[in-house]
Amino acid sequence: MIPVEAIYENGVFRPITPVPDSLRDGTRVLVEPLLPRAADNEHITATLQEILARRYRSGISDTAARHDEHQP
Repeated sequence: MIPVEAIYENGVFRPITPVPDSLRDGTRVLVEPLLPRAADNEHITATLQEILARRYRSGISDTAARHDEHQP
């Protein structure tokens, strides 16, 4: 089946691509949100990079000394 892209507005889904003739009125469908657009991803990436750039001061200057602490 060909996917139909739609927008949710005022409590209903409005198709923005043609609906195939094989899809009749009253047909049950499953709707899944699309992944964020590239512009949204750029914002998310910038925010994550900002968070990851923050320093965490643990008080331990030699973190390599604890390397084997959680190894099996």
